[in-house]
Amino acid sequence: MRVTFVGGGNMAAAMIGGLLQKGYAASDLSAVEIVPAARARLAARFGVRVFDRVGTQALACECLVLAVKPQDMRSALEPLGALLGEQLVISIAAGIRLGDASRWLGGYARLVRAMPNTPALIGAGIAGLYALPSVSAEERARAEAVLGAVGATVWLADEALLDPVTAVSGSGPAYVFYFIEALEQAGIALGLPAADARKLAIHTLLGAAKLAASSDDPPAVLRERVTSKGGTTEAALRVFAAEGLAERIGRAVHAASSRGAELGRLLGKD
Repeated sequence: MRVTFVGGGNMAAAMIGGLLQKGYAASDLSAVEIVPAARARLAARFGVRVFDRVGTQALACECLVLAVKPQDMRSALEPLGALLGEQLVISIAAGIRLGDASRWLGGYARLVRAMPNTPALIGAGIAGLYALPSVSAEERARAEAVLGAVGATVWLADEALLDPVTAVSGSGPAYVFYFIEALEQAGIALGLPAADARKLAIHTLLGAAKLAASSDDPPAVLRERVTSKGGTTEAALRVFAAEGLAERIGRAVHAASSRGAELGRLLGKD
């Protein structure tokens, strides 16, 4: 499968690198990037073909990945409508709804929308995907292959669910970094050297996440196994409960989801 990326930023670079690691040939991968220095970096790092604009050579592909900034999407798409043939078009731009993307492309409907997250930069991401009804099973498999090169994938039956996906996993790494930061600072406040507190916080979250991923038990059961009656963990969890931490996290994720929907409406305005 030949894949062309429109936009050569960090996420596009991560996906190109992931596809190469999965066995794709560099000659089958291309990138369109308007910044000369960025084009040169992509060519030097990956050996892929690079172009300064979308043209016949760049569109000699089965899959076109739109990796431009959301605010630049309309201007990037409007010239493409008359050039597309039968390519599957995947948008990874946050907030851009497929109805708007299709309209800007003159009604083109072979469209998939994906919401990856930043751990894709190290091949440990997860992406939510939604396809228009006109996308075939084979084309859905293509989309999954591209996004699956940098992590796990989840297919959604309703595009509106991409707003909660954005709130949970798209923004989620920031929540984890926030918790690491808080745990580190708490350790320092209790007398731990800063470097030790940071290492302890990072590896605790890393190990716990790996344990949860490898277990068939829900997180609540894993939590209970760590929580001895009258012990240290129970003392900490009592504070979390008293402070309503779960409810606060829920409100925060709801706010992020609502903002995602709002941005989609704003970005799609004519």
